[in-house]
Amino acid sequence: MGITNLNNTHLTAQQITDAQNALTELETALQIINVNLSAEDRQKYGSINEQNKLFVNKVYDFHKSQPALSSSDVDWEEFENDYNSRKHLEAFITRLDSLSTKLKNAKILHDYDNYQAALTDYAYTNYKAGTASPGFETKLNETKQFFGKTSKTAETPPTE
Repeated sequence: MGITNLNNTHLTAQQITDAQNALTELETALQIINVNLSAEDRQKYGSINEQNKLFVNKVYDFHKSQPALSSSDVDWEEFENDYNSRKHLEAFITRLDSLSTKLKNAKILHDYDNYQAALTDYAYTNYKAGTASPGFETKLNETKQFFGKTSKTAETPPTE
């Protein structure tokens, strides 16, 4: 028999509510910066690559350390605001990406546990339907549709 119950850690109802409220609070806090870009806009403006980020950082460093060398054609206050916003947003994105990966990992384990338990139940249903126990033939007919057919009978699901 395969390994089951890979993730026995479950959030309480209060923890789920707290997490949902925290996400709502985050969405509300960041509402002011929400911008909907079209696919064309995303393509047009794109994202600066690492080389260009280094270039922006170098220009910023020169402006801070030797402002006399900076162009008067640049709104340096806005440049710094953009620079700081980008830096904070990048940090938020990194943290959210990490959280998203952790949530996906936990979900994968719960999905696996559910599927293994469902296979166990299907095998039991198959057995009980063979003994003519009431209700199991109907359940078997309803559940066997999820498995490919090799001939006129349902394929036996894989077991681990």
